[in-house]
Amino acid sequence: MQIPSKIQFAEENLRQSFEKMKEKEPGVYRWLEKAFAEIENNAFCGIRIPKRLIPKEYLKRYGIHNLWKYNLPEAWRLLYSVEADGIIVISIVVEWMEHKKYERKFKY
Repeated sequence: MQIPSKIQFAEENLRQSFEKMKEKEPGVYRWLEKAFAEIENNAFCGIRIPKRLIPKEYLKRYGIHNLWKYNLPEAWRLLYSVEADGIIVISIVVEWMEHKKYERKFKY
């Protein structure tokens, strides 16, 4: 079952970083645009990360209760959380990163 959602950024500086990528890193920008469109179409299209593996930093900073991973090209990762706001489902973009940073953050 597909559940549509609205994309929001966890922090304003994250949205600004995304906007700056259009000129600085157009390839990654396009990957993220495509990922956002797919997540808007289906909030649960990513891979759910088990709660025990969610970095404490995310729990404290954003107060999220779930975390999803969307695999981008060239081993980049997009991390987002899914929340409900009444009848609207919101996908909250938390971070995107290269695979090495992802592995360090999740202690793989």
